[in-house]
Amino acid sequence: MSESRLPPLRRPDLDETRESLWDSIASSRGQWIVGDDEALAGPFNAWITAPTVGTRLLALGTVLRFEISLERRLIELAIITVGAHWKAEFEWWAHSRMALEAGVSPEVIESVRRGDTPPFADDSERVVHLVARELVSTGSLTEATYAEAETLLGPAGLVELVSLCGYYTLVSYTLNAFAVPLPTGVDPAWDH
Repeated sequence: MSESRLPPLRRPDLDETRESLWDSIASSRGQWIVGDDEALAGPFNAWITAPTVGTRLLALGTVLRFEISLERRLIELAIITVGAHWKAEFEWWAHSRMALEAGVSPEVIESVRRGDTPPFADDSERVVHLVARELVSTGSLTEATYAEAETLLGPAGLVELVSLCGYYTLVSYTLNAFAVPLPTGVDPAWDH
């Protein structure tokens, strides 16, 4: 992947609505989100292209990453499980680093990347990974997985986890459909 299918939008060329969305993205993600081509990296150039949708997706993403009951480590584990399933390179690049920072072990991260069953030391990680993996593989949960996840997370926590997985599936679709490139100098995680 070297060039996105969408033309890169640059801040000086935007109308007021897109400029406002750009500023919201940059303020919540930091300046690393602006790529070498001076366009937003990751799914964000697509969201600027369709700002009505992009504004709402940014708001939902903020809620799902920062305002739910799941601890950060479990959020990032769910995100990389979804990203690995869809082989969403940019998502993997961004969130595998965040998963490591949040306390997910390098062995678990590498197993998720390969599609193997990770060597979990923590049962909550095993359950969250199982939920995410079943959702992306089948679109549903078995009775056993549902029962384990509901016991671990409670009904509200399970709704949050399912929503998180759905949201990052949407992000994966955006990245893959528009062939969003990795940052310069970053090697892909998979052979496509």
